[in-house]
Amino acid sequence: MRLLRLRVEQLRRFREPVEIRDLEPGINLFAGPNESGKSTLVRAIRAAFFERFKSNGAADLQPWGDTSAAPSVELEFEWQGVHWKLSKRFLKQKRCDLEIGARRFNGDEAEEKLAEWLGYQFPGKGPSKAPHWGVPGLLWIEQGEGQELRGPVAYAGNYLKSALGEHLSDIASSAGDALIARVETERARLLTSTGRPTGEYAEVLRQHEDVGARLAELDRDIAAYRQQVDRLAELRRLQAEDEGRPWEAYRRQAVDAQARLAEVQGWRQARAREAQDLEHCVASLQHGRDQQAAHARQHQELEQRARDRDATRLQVTELQADRPRIDAQVERAQAAYRMAEARLTMARQQAKRAMLAADLRRLTAERTRLAADLEQAQTLQTRVQALRARLQGIRLDEAALKQLRSLDRTLAELDAVRQSAATRLAYDLLPRQHVQAGDESLSGRGERLLLEPVALDVPGIGRLHIRPGGEDLADLARRRQETRARFDALLAGLGAADLRQAEDRVEQARTLRQEIELHESRLGGLAPQGVDAVSNRLALVEQELRTRSESLAALPRDPAGTVPEAGTAQIIPAQAITEAAAGPLDEAQAERELAAVRERLQAAERQAARHAQTLSLAEQAGRTAAAEWQRLRDAVQAPERQRQERELIARLAALQTRELAVRQLLDALDARIAEARPEILEQDVQRFARTAAQMEQAAKERREEAIRVQSGLEALGAHGLEEQRADLAREAEFIARRRDELQRRAEALDLLLELLRTGRQALTRRIQAPLQRHLNHYLHLLFPQARLDVDGDLLPERLVRTGADGAVHEAVDALSFGAREQMGLISRLAYADLLREAGRPTLIILDDALVHSDHARLDGMKRILFDAAQRHQVLLFTCHPDRWRDLGARVVEMGMLGAA
Repeated sequence: MRLLRLRVEQLRRFREPVEIRDLEPGINLFAGPNESGKSTLVRAIRAAFFERFKSNGAADLQPWGDTSAAPSVELEFEWQGVHWKLSKRFLKQKRCDLEIGARRFNGDEAEEKLAEWLGYQFPGKGPSKAPHWGVPGLLWIEQGEGQELRGPVAYAGNYLKSALGEHLSDIASSAGDALIARVETERARLLTSTGRPTGEYAEVLRQHEDVGARLAELDRDIAAYRQQVDRLAELRRLQAEDEGRPWEAYRRQAVDAQARLAEVQGWRQARAREAQDLEHCVASLQHGRDQQAAHARQHQELEQRARDRDATRLQVTELQADRPRIDAQVERAQAAYRMAEARLTMARQQAKRAMLAADLRRLTAERTRLAADLEQAQTLQTRVQALRARLQGIRLDEAALKQLRSLDRTLAELDAVRQSAATRLAYDLLPRQHVQAGDESLSGRGERLLLEPVALDVPGIGRLHIRPGGEDLADLARRRQETRARFDALLAGLGAADLRQAEDRVEQARTLRQEIELHESRLGGLAPQGVDAVSNRLALVEQELRTRSESLAALPRDPAGTVPEAGTAQIIPAQAITEAAAGPLDEAQAERELAAVRERLQAAERQAARHAQTLSLAEQAGRTAAAEWQRLRDAVQAPERQRQERELIARLAALQTRELAVRQLLDALDARIAEARPEILEQDVQRFARTAAQMEQAAKERREEAIRVQSGLEALGAHGLEEQRADLAREAEFIARRRDELQRRAEALDLLLELLRTGRQALTRRIQAPLQRHLNHYLHLLFPQARLDVDGDLLPERLVRTGADGAVHEAVDALSFGAREQMGLISRLAYADLLREAGRPTLIILDDALVHSDHARLDGMKRILFDAAQRHQVLLFTCHPDRWRDLGARVVEMGMLGAA
């Protein structure tokens, strides 16, 4: 089974329609925070299958505070190549529709078809509960219920057993049950169901354990007595050695080491003072060397200033010599610009004259066309107005006519329903007999339709009152009367005698509209903005014609006289202008020539400006360089400066001598301190002092321990420990013989019961082999070499894993919550495989499953889910999408779903 589409409306938080399409055949992951609608979608799917559409048990589906809502669910799915569609609406306008290919089912029949197909049942009355859910209740895990299997498996047991093809109950009634029960009874007197001792066996074991504990306690007391005797002898030997107080010698060694360390500390302080003196000397040397370097840099700078002064003088001389050439270049560029400007003026006059002539020709042609269009448009406008007047005389209301047709169809449907629902009175009376039916007398043989209540008067018997169709027929009569009244009122409003006349008027109006639209279309082609706009345009064209004619007459015909240059008072001779304008002039060419001349003029002017600026900057730089050279020369050659340089040389020589002497003294002190090894002296002080203290403390502790041991020996010697142990050993031997006897009996009964159960379980496994195969397939992805055994009711009973000490058997109910949840999901997937092999539909829904699994187990369960998704469709709802990111599934975001 593959779910294709899900649509819900007016259902809990989804007041508006929400639709999910194109669901994957494998895993579909729905992710979102708490209260984002995940559980609502799961509840919608459950309601679509489990809740009767007539039941009021779906009241929880209504949005909060909206009692008028009608929750609805639509599902589309595919099974064995056939398309299924289920639509259900609850509480208001209740209905259920099921489409299976080309077949249609409605109401209760559709629900029963679904229950039979999916393997569940509906309650007799009231809301659907877990005992009715069958296979879907097993495969659809609700939030927090993944570890619970006993109830769901019991409710789906019949379907699962039918899928196995065997009735496991036959095995439970085998002849070996009596023997197994007898062995279990005998075993129960000695062992519990989990194999723990009970009854007499447990009491004997307790007695044996108590006697063993008492024997061990006596043995420990005897051993302690002997150890204390040996310890007392050892303590007395050590006390004899402590009489000489050996720790005093170590204290004297610690004092000698401390005196030597104090001498070394004096050397360290002297070295620190000399090191500080060396730092001051080095700093003074560095300061003097920095002053020497500054003096050297000033001499170099003086030489550079002299070179800069000479270079600026040479640059100024060269720039002054180039000035006449720059000025002549600017004058030539200005003359060329004036000539190009005069040529452009002549070209623009010629272009304007040609443009005005072209406008006159264009406007004349447009005036002729507009006059013809205006005449045709006025004719069409007159025709349209006449047709509109005819249309206005036809009274018509399209909406009323549409409603009139609907009412006519409703009347026909009501008449048909009344005819089918009417009571048929068939009569066959004896000759010369009659029955009075209202105002009509019935005789002979015939049939009559009863649409209204009627009274039958039977002579000699009495009166029969017949109410045809019950309340439904009366309601049909009232509805027909109301519909007929509305129909007649609409006819009167339209001024028509019947529906045919009204439709004829509609056809006449349609013809007039088409003719109006045709004329308006032609009118729109001639005058898109109206007839007045064409008339206005014609007047405007005539005005433009007069304006263009006047402008053309005002233009000069010959380029005579002189033309002043823009922005100057200079005059260009008329002969030059005439020569420039000989023949037709191209305005664009003249503009390009003017632009090229302008660029050359601007380039010459920019070059002249840059030359003037460079000359000014060079002259300023020359003056600055000469002043800087003179200032620096005066500072370097000053007598005070000469004296400072001589004193600096003498001071540096003295500091170097002092640095050498201090470094030699520091080396001598370092050698003396290193030879003394002060860190070893510090360790010697600590070592000798701790040794003395520990030896003295140990002697004190030995004295106190000897006193305690002596007192303990005196107390134990008075108890007779050896005699007590002999008596208790005889009692322990008797109890051990009884324990061994009961142990052999318990082991024999346990072995016999195990052999009987193993034989029965082998028979059960042969029948359960298909289910066991699917369980082991999934379990080995989580626990290699493990096995999950099931009982006769197909419930997981025991998990068998291989440990360091062999096979470990664990009851499923004794596993942790997370492990039970994992075993529950694995079992459900195995059930789904079993149902699929039996040709049954499967769909797996997981609502926040495996939330109690650690990362390692969750990785294994993801492999299991991905493997199962190759055979089944899985809908996984979660509020932890990060835990399922590597599942390889398309994620449906609940937030985006709500927004859509």
